[in-house]
Amino acid sequence: MASLETDFPAIRACIFDMDGLLINTEDIITLSTNQLLEKYGRPTFTRSIRAQLMGIPDSTNGDAFHDWAKLPISREQFARESSEQMRLQFPNCKPLPGAEKLLSNLSRARSASGDRIELALASSTKSNSYELKISSPETRRLLSFFQPDRRVLGDDPRVREGRGKPAPDIYLVALQELNSATGPGKQHILPNECLVFEDSVVGVEAGRRAGMRVVWVPHPDVAIEYQAKQKEVLAGRTGLMEVGDGGQPGGIDDGWAESIPTLEHFKYEKYGIDVPS
Repeated sequence: MASLETDFPAIRACIFDMDGLLINTEDIITLSTNQLLEKYGRPTFTRSIRAQLMGIPDSTNGDAFHDWAKLPISREQFARESSEQMRLQFPNCKPLPGAEKLLSNLSRARSASGDRIELALASSTKSNSYELKISSPETRRLLSFFQPDRRVLGDDPRVREGRGKPAPDIYLVALQELNSATGPGKQHILPNECLVFEDSVVGVEAGRRAGMRVVWVPHPDVAIEYQAKQKEVLAGRTGLMEVGDGGQPGGIDDGWAESIPTLEHFKYEKYGIDVPS
């Protein structure tokens, strides 16, 4: 067990995942996938397989899904039909509980050092899917809390092929974007001055490998599936996917990460964040 760290610098930036954290895309993906599984006479998602796939880009194109699903059609046909289902369903995305209030509060909050809290998005979703997901007025308003140049998506050329989460690259690119806008006389934001919000296991690992503090807000299915391994998840040490080079995971019980049930449970004062009344 790592030693508990308590002497953290003030949080100056909050970086958010999107799918399953801010909007209900994971539930929409599950619904659409289950419709296709039923169409071809296969069982619908179990909690275990769903938990394994959440947060992994194009997860239903991978071996884990197809080895489990044993569909009577080719992967290519399934990918085509799945893509069409998502295209139809993603415009129905809705904000998740507490998301809009949290972003609204953080957009006017100050850190313990008196600086404005900077916000960025670091989502594995690709640009075309992103536009579908924010096509409703509710989701568009929600994502408008992030300035366009502070939204780093999965097809951003600065995130190299094969370097998505759990590699730290997307979070480091988001931090780089925030620092590029730092005004004269202002110190650059350091990784340990960033707070990452994530719902997926691989996303938590990406944040930890980036050297950032993390708030894990898992889907209830994921929380149950990883209940016995929560400490490993918070340390970024599940080994769910191969990372290669790039940052180090954290230590067990080192104080750098916590889990909360929903965004409504976030405690600003724990991180020295002051929200004007």
